Amino acid sequence: MMDPGQGLSLPTEEARGTTDIEEWRESLVEMIPSLRAFAWSLSRDGSQADDLVQDTLIKAWTNREKFQAGTNLRAWLFTILRNTYYSAAIRKRREVQDTDGVMAGRLTTEASQDWRVAFTDLREALAKLPDEHREALILVGAAGLSYEEAADICGCALGTIKSRVNRARTKLLALLEAEDAAAAMPDPRFA
Repeated sequence: MMDPGQGLSLPTEEARGTTDIEEWRESLVEMIPSLRAFAWSLSRDGSQADDLVQDTLIKAWTNREKFQAGTNLRAWLFTILRNTYYSAAIRKRREVQDTDGVMAGRLTTEASQDWRVAFTDLREALAKLPDEHREALILVGAAGLSYEEAADICGCALGTIKSRVNRARTKLLALLEAEDAAAAMPDPRFA
């Protein structure tokens, strides 16, 4: 049995010859009482202390290749346990206790299909515009180009692009308003 005041130091890789999993496991098992005492001193709760020790052992086992042979295993394990405890404490502070579900009941999200319907309506209305109006509107409105850049791309005068964009916006607004009005009318089959 190890003296609790001493740190456990495993022999170096060269001294062992090869990594001995059984020796590693035994070293971890020897540390469980000390780890549990330290975990309890942090959490003041037996079940939480047990969870901390378990998490520590899992992390140590998973990352055993990162342990530098010949260094203090006890200090390494205590550091893992301490970091695990404080990470969980920080996470817990961000959480909201909602045992009765009141907070969850207040959470809502917008219906995801609404934007898709609006996008489909916009795409259909854009398709009804004359090609030169749609092109001008997309270059200026969607692509964010200046009127001058759009005029250069389309090979026309600046005033022509401004006129096309204005006409496209007016026509697009009328098409979208007409679709909204048609959608608001009751279906005569169900009246």
